[in-house]
Amino acid sequence: MIDVLIADDEEPALAALAYLLDQDPRVGRVHQVSTGADAIRLLTRERVDAVFLDIHMPGLSGFDLARALQRFEHRPALVFVTADEEGALEAFDLAAVDYLLKPVRASRLERSLARVADALRQTPEVVAPPPAAELIAVTLGGTTRMIRRDDVRYVQAQGDYTRLCTAEGGFLVRVPISDLERQWADAGFVRVHRSYLVALAHVSQIRLGSEHPTVVVGDAALPVSRRMLPGLRDRLAQSTVRADT
Repeated sequence: MIDVLIADDEEPALAALAYLLDQDPRVGRVHQVSTGADAIRLLTRERVDAVFLDIHMPGLSGFDLARALQRFEHRPALVFVTADEEGALEAFDLAAVDYLLKPVRASRLERSLARVADALRQTPEVVAPPPAAELIAVTLGGTTRMIRRDDVRYVQAQGDYTRLCTAEGGFLVRVPISDLERQWADAGFVRVHRSYLVALAHVSQIRLGSEHPTVVVGDAALPVSRRMLPGLRDRLAQSTVRADT
């Protein structure tokens, strides 16, 4: 069975393609998203064999999304879906297996799925789970860009938002810090304070002996709450970070 993701900001086109895919016995799950950023979020947590991408989407275009997928160790088969023919050359430069024109006909979609199936047989690794290095969609100055979770040094709570702090600067995302604490625990992030979540890989020093314990991440000294100390010590037992006690 071929698990599929469709990304299209036009709801009628999204629904129509999903309906046609559901009718094909070769297709398993059909995920639907309306933006490239939502597609990246889904692809970092779900196994998908093929993606059907609209080219013209706000924020991340289909081409932007395809380039982001090149960073994945295991990539799904790419099929572009668009209302014009002008992007065909660029699509195939990005190793697309097909290029569909809207409105998509059932007979044409059948041939496209056959090409996807052939591509999956020739490259079996594309059906493997997504890589551990998660990509995160952030908005900066009205432009959506992708950052790697591995580049996040620490996370700071700011109400309903969190600020992801990297060497390049900070990026706001609308995710509570408690959610990131749970989701990123296996990636080496540990809560040190109600307002801070730190990546142990980026911690250079722990200062626990003073009245106000801190962790040093880059050029930032972040507070460690007394309540979080036991959990931090447990995590440090398996790390190479130097603790000053």
